[in-house]
Amino acid sequence: MRIITLNANGIRSAGSKGMFGWVAKQEPDVVCVQETKAQEHQLEHEMYRPKGYHCFYFDAQKKGYSGVAVFAKRKPDNVTIGYGSKEFDAEGRYLEAQFGKLSVVSLYLPSGSSGEDRQQAKFRFLSEFMPHLCALKRKRRDFILCGDWNIAHKEIDLRNWRSNRKNSGFLPQERAWLDELFGDVGYVDGFREVNAKPDQYTWWSNRGQAWANNVGWRIDYQILSPGLRGSVLSASIYKKKRFSDHAPLVMDYDYNMR
Repeated sequence: MRIITLNANGIRSAGSKGMFGWVAKQEPDVVCVQETKAQEHQLEHEMYRPKGYHCFYFDAQKKGYSGVAVFAKRKPDNVTIGYGSKEFDAEGRYLEAQFGKLSVVSLYLPSGSSGEDRQQAKFRFLSEFMPHLCALKRKRRDFILCGDWNIAHKEIDLRNWRSNRKNSGFLPQERAWLDELFGDVGYVDGFREVNAKPDQYTWWSNRGQAWANNVGWRIDYQILSPGLRGSVLSASIYKKKRFSDHAPLVMDYDYNMR
């Protein structure tokens, strides 16, 4: 089973740069996209309905903002839009597709980098999302939560960690939240199951020469419920072409989508 996740930073922009052609060649079972930045009525062109895939979009109420999508070869048994948050479901951040006993989620956590108001919103999201993750774990299902989590977990996950310790995305509170998720709660960072190397990043600032010098952050994840530990066969970050300021994360699993 192959799953791809990508923050497109505008699905129309990424599409114009060849994202859909590249995805087709990867033959994934599921594709999770974040930051579509479009309303579904703006995506009527056949490009946004890839041949051979069932396509689902969840838009933010605010135009040109946020939004997530799932493309799946197999028709999902059920699709859940939002996770029950009065504040954040309006921002189009959570889309869950169910296939048998497996759920694949396209997830886009808030960024706090634009200012203190959004950082506080991010903290509110983390506070209410952890109980949701704990509730998912109690279900008799497997979960793969794909997307832009907007947090680098450890020092190995960003180039300039020393100078970013007081910046959103690497704050002690954010990292402690992931410590809890991967620790006591028991979820699994799928990428690190098979790749412990440094300099593995999925996002680069548009400032300076960050991309050219690989001064990046690993903030895009495929996070697995505890029962899927050990199921990852391979994980790679695609960097030959740029569709966005994020790179696609491609992961293969020893898993049969029954």
